[in-house]
Amino acid sequence: MTTRLRSVAVFEDLDIPADWLAGVVGGWDRPAILESRGGSGDDARWSLYAARPRLVFEALDEGWSIVGEGGTIESGVGDPLGALDRLVGRFGLADPADEPDPDASPFQGGLIGFLGYDLAPRLERLPRRHPRDSRIPDIRMGLYDTVVVHDARTGRVRVLAWDLTGEGSIAAERRCERWARELSEAPRPGLGPIRVGGLVSSFTREEYLATVRRVLEYIAAGDVFQVNLSQRFEARGEVDPLALFLSLRDRSPAPFSAMLRWDDRAVVSASPEWFYQTRGDRIVTRPIKGTRPRGRSPEDDEALAIELAGSPKDRAELTMIVDLERNDLGRVCRYGSVVVRDALTVESFAQVHHLVATVEGRLRPEVGAVDVIRAMFPGGSITGAPKIRAMEIIDELEPNRRSLYTGAIGYLGRGGSSAFNIAIRTILVEGVQLSYQVGGGIVADSEPEAEYEETLAKGRGLHSVVRSS
Repeated sequence: MTTRLRSVAVFEDLDIPADWLAGVVGGWDRPAILESRGGSGDDARWSLYAARPRLVFEALDEGWSIVGEGGTIESGVGDPLGALDRLVGRFGLADPADEPDPDASPFQGGLIGFLGYDLAPRLERLPRRHPRDSRIPDIRMGLYDTVVVHDARTGRVRVLAWDLTGEGSIAAERRCERWARELSEAPRPGLGPIRVGGLVSSFTREEYLATVRRVLEYIAAGDVFQVNLSQRFEARGEVDPLALFLSLRDRSPAPFSAMLRWDDRAVVSASPEWFYQTRGDRIVTRPIKGTRPRGRSPEDDEALAIELAGSPKDRAELTMIVDLERNDLGRVCRYGSVVVRDALTVESFAQVHHLVATVEGRLRPEVGAVDVIRAMFPGGSITGAPKIRAMEIIDELEPNRRSLYTGAIGYLGRGGSSAFNIAIRTILVEGVQLSYQVGGGIVADSEPEAEYEETLAKGRGLHSVVRSS
């Protein structure tokens, strides 16, 4: 498959409420929504609403495929990231911009989708004790050449279209005009139900406490410094993914929310955490460690935030992950360019306070988008340190595979622009099954009861959406 890439972009301002965008575009064919709320600064500036991908790249176990509007274009067996890298090159997504415009949409056409945690054994020699129990693929990325962009700073809503497949600028202009017309005329669609049974965890409380104690034994023996341990909650019933996303957005607004839907499957996320972002040759990662629930009163809330900021355990936990992320960035960045811009700050979200750090660097000229994935994936904040040994212990102690959980959701765009969240606070819908996982980092002075309660605090927003049904 050969293509001609043209840097044509056309756009049009729309006088419609930004709150409608997810409800309208989310009802179109194979939507991909990346919505930013509940953050500050650039974290909460840009929201992207895409649909109708021109092709889809998907990888599962040993196989991968590229499916277009007319069926399978290409397929193969082997390294899925190598195949993804070739697709990125085919559409010019690895070519960096000379000088990114900070006031332009960071997404200028490209691939939107996710990388599942189960991709990790393709990058490192890792065990897989449990069989696959999910139909969510390891990678799914759609090529989107039209997107609605909301800039929260200016309030502008625009449709942008590009010629990625060689159709010409006139076709891109017509596509842009058609989307603008459909958005302007579309009523907000009716939503389906969220009717599910009771949630069942992969651990009993006693089992989770015992597993935390086993992690503490590994730490005491010197095997590892930190391990992220999680539990999965599952339910069955009838779920409209768009209704689920809109409800979660209202209850737990987050700067890196997402909804991806196809066939009878969907991913619904309210993640507060960056995995990484690139613009030009600059790369930034913002790991999260340390959690406190929000208080019942302003005074209680402030006290909990102060307690978190001063906690030796949580500060040490974040410091360990910052060191890990510095090492990962050092694999792809110019020598001496990796710096910690903010070692620790408290950020507050709808359900919890978190400790957050900011680490950045400058990519080497020869490093491409997939090279960054190979170096960084999965994020250290949701594995542990050292990363490989922590992942081995996760595989041993967790009673199921993670599927997408603690993978990443985001995009690989033109102009060397990319952005991915960490797929936490994320619900998977597979037919009549709904599931999500919550976890926390275990370190030497962790208390099992407190760690268990932390997982419940992190899942409170997800749990409330499901229970309210």
